[in-house]
Amino acid sequence: MTVMEALKNRRAIRNYTKQPVEKEKIEQILQAATYAPNDRMREPWHFYVIQDDAMKRYEEMANAYLQERFPTKPNLVESSLKVVQTTPVAIVVTADIVENDADATADNVFAVCSAIMSMWLAAEELGLGFVWRTRGVGLVHDPRMHAFIGANESQKVVGTIFIGYPEEQELKDKKRSPIEEKTTWL
Repeated sequence: MTVMEALKNRRAIRNYTKQPVEKEKIEQILQAATYAPNDRMREPWHFYVIQDDAMKRYEEMANAYLQERFPTKPNLVESSLKVVQTTPVAIVVTADIVENDADATADNVFAVCSAIMSMWLAAEELGLGFVWRTRGVGLVHDPRMHAFIGANESQKVVGTIFIGYPEEQELKDKKRSPIEEKTTWL
């Protein structure tokens, strides 16, 4: 598979089989992240791998968050929790915050985003489904996530990734704007 084919075929997968993800594959995905470009080779990322009993605790935290956030939308809460309940592994990815340097901190977040995309492509190659969540059950903006993973104040949660063996599903074509609408040649 070429890089262009991998990019075109990449999908957010939210439904997984019960098959556990092998530790070797998780390690390969994490290794792929470390090859991402990063300013001054700061390697500003940290990965918190959540499995087994920790996933049960994550589900409880996500349920509490969603119940508070959407008290009148039980169907939304239920559908949002499904990815947590059926995912064998989640990885929370943080970026280092550089004290008194907003530009360096932003550069670190950009590097972590690139690392996450590298992880996504590696997961695709390994036959795994992958979805990067920043809202809802991703809990990126909720302080409970920091406490749950034990992150310190110098870390910013950038995303929660859910990984597993995908259930069979029909892949739809991705709707994308023509590049001409998004490009200005100077």
